[in-house]
Amino acid sequence: MSFDRAAFADKIRRSMEHLDVEDNEVVASTGIPDARFAVLRAGGADPTGDEVLILADYFDCDYKFFISNERLAAFEETDSLYRKHGDLFSKSDRRSLQQFLYLCECESWLWKSNAYRSDSFHFSPQGSNFKRQGQTAASALRVHFGYQDDQIPSDLFRDLRKLGIHVFRRKLENSSISGVMIRHPEAGRCILVNYDEDVYRQRFTAAHELAHALMEDSEFNVSLTRDGSNLMEVRANAFASHYLVPPAFARAVLSRVATWDDTAITEWAKRLKVSTEVLRISLKDLGIIDNIIFDQLKGSRVPRHQKVDPEIGSETGRTRDRKLSLLQRGLSMHYVSECLEALDGGRISHARAAEMLMVREDEMGEIKALFTLTGTQ
Repeated sequence: MSFDRAAFADKIRRSMEHLDVEDNEVVASTGIPDARFAVLRAGGADPTGDEVLILADYFDCDYKFFISNERLAAFEETDSLYRKHGDLFSKSDRRSLQQFLYLCECESWLWKSNAYRSDSFHFSPQGSNFKRQGQTAASALRVHFGYQDDQIPSDLFRDLRKLGIHVFRRKLENSSISGVMIRHPEAGRCILVNYDEDVYRQRFTAAHELAHALMEDSEFNVSLTRDGSNLMEVRANAFASHYLVPPAFARAVLSRVATWDDTAITEWAKRLKVSTEVLRISLKDLGIIDNIIFDQLKGSRVPRHQKVDPEIGSETGRTRDRKLSLLQRGLSMHYVSECLEALDGGRISHARAAEMLMVREDEMGEIKALFTLTGTQ
């Protein structure tokens, strides 16, 4: 089959639209001469192997995407997303979203190559009470995972991956966006959590987006920090609250707390790894506290420095800084371990591992040393 120049040119054009970049920006960043790039964008010539690799690197995608005459479907979800919510995503956030989708594609390949088998869980909402639908779905999923009535999910991100959902955290410039859920035509359900939020809020957002992934057929969802009027958002909030603060636990344990004051709610919020706002709403909904106490606790907060990121834990010094740097790039410790395992197993090359981790090849040694040192692999 001959190379389809028109399809190649169309992929360049649409990639530029998604990242909101102009010709001069591509030329300046890639080093491809202006006249040559104009020819490629117009479909007037076949690209060289180096040009394919350079453009794939610039647009944060697998080089195979550009040389294949197919694989246009992945554009459709992003096209629809930007048509509806384009004003929410800055140029920087569009780049972050593109890199997120690339990581999901890579992880999907890693799972297939490793014969990873995910759990099958289906839930069909019944009735017209959206809040109750979310609560019922949360209870059903807890049963599916074998959680005891009073057991708290210790690793929410692991639960999502068990369901075959790709979840990554990445800082977004628009702080009003809590999370994004996209159904990728190849990778499946993908969830992006805004790393700009504190770790407790990130945990709630992940559970919130999980609800959208489980109970809706939409191609995508964008959740905003203040969007409580939408019934789908109400259902997702109810799901997240019930999954993270199980009613059975609240009735068996939290109802026995003698006095609900600032100290009590901050201490229990830390144990449950949820915000004091989520906890006090749960306590009020279950009748454990009344409206007066609910209002009195409104100003209570767990200090941000006391909220420990589960992927960093108690690490300190240089090890903590290195892990933090990886997280800030949008990588999860789980994903890095997957890449290094594939590298050690000979399933990917050193260069390919660097591409999948979005780092330079000379950084690979430091990453391998870090994960060997901490026993993460």
